[in-house]
Amino acid sequence: MARLLLIEDDATIRTPLLRALKERGHAVASVATAMDGVRAALTDRPDLVVLDLGLPDLDGREVLRMLRAVSQVAVIVATARDDEAEIVRVLDAGADDYVVKPFTAAQLESRIRAVLRRGATPPADPSITVGELTIDPAARQVRLAGESVELTPREFDLLHHLATRAGHVVTKRELLTEVWQIPYGGADKTVDVHLSWLRRKLGESATAPRYLHTVRGVGVRLGAPEPQP
Repeated sequence: MARLLLIEDDATIRTPLLRALKERGHAVASVATAMDGVRAALTDRPDLVVLDLGLPDLDGREVLRMLRAVSQVAVIVATARDDEAEIVRVLDAGADDYVVKPFTAAQLESRIRAVLRRGATPPADPSITVGELTIDPAARQVRLAGESVELTPREFDLLHHLATRAGHVVTKRELLTEVWQIPYGGADKTVDVHLSWLRRKLGESATAPRYLHTVRGVGVRLGAPEPQP
């Protein structure tokens, strides 16, 4: 059972969805406005938020940015648009997944299970060390030269996936499939954006890489920095 927060202003969607999710064993709270949703997310600390983009008081993407500024709660965005640009925007803004309206409770339930499953890292996974970079999957912690590096859940998943293949070039298509769970190509921009954020937190850049090396036209490779002469 998961503790869910449904932020949806349309009662014709909210009421049956609330009932269906409760019937599936979840503890579900619901609100109809953006600000009530932010307050509930911070007060009730749900496992996952289902966020409608078309709210009456604030745009859903703004709500997502507000949540990401103070919380790493899993977020599934509900959007009426299924074009790639919209999907990339919500993923870049920090959503863990999305559903396109109209959707069924069964479809949403499968997305909820997938997102929560991705967030539950098996404790048996060993730590991975690449140079002075250490990734601890069980604790979902990263340290660089002994100092903690604060990453978002998506940044951690991206770094961990690259670390499991350290020394090998990983394509953007593979990253989209394995990290973002998007089974198609064409959304390279979201990978590039997250790599840029990750590089910044590791104290490097695309023009002066240390750990993350871009192989133009192929993908990206995680490797230990070259020893200084």
